[in-house]
Amino acid sequence: MKLYKLHKKQELGITKEEAWEFFSNPGNLPLITPPWLDFRITSDENSEMYPGMIVTYTVSPFLNFRMRWVTEITHVKEPEYFVDEQRFGPYKFWHHQHKFTDIPGGVLVEDLVHYALPFDPISRIANELIVKNQLKEIFDFRREYLETTYGTQD
Repeated sequence: MKLYKLHKKQELGITKEEAWEFFSNPGNLPLITPPWLDFRITSDENSEMYPGMIVTYTVSPFLNFRMRWVTEITHVKEPEYFVDEQRFGPYKFWHHQHKFTDIPGGVLVEDLVHYALPFDPISRIANELIVKNQLKEIFDFRREYLETTYGTQD
């Protein structure tokens, strides 16, 4: 199994607590997800985040093909970090760490994603041609939304 890593950092002009409030609410996921994914939450997204929380949603990553995705929040240390892990979905393995660090004038938001695709080694071609580019587009969309909404750190 080939394990891939995606590491993104973004400085925002808000407090760590404000960043936590936004990111720890699954109901905000559609705001930071590109419309072409047709992201839909199918679970109750209005509860406070806790270890063991299950969040379900559907996405359409290819040609209107709808996929079910189930994640579990496995670690929470408010307002420092949380981890979500895929239990069922398009990846063979998905582990996403969200970290929030105070910096002068704002907060550093850091994402560390480790993922693997099914059908290795054939999936290595899919990652090169499609998946890594889709993930880049998703995080670029998110970066733009957050900068427009919250501004960058001064």
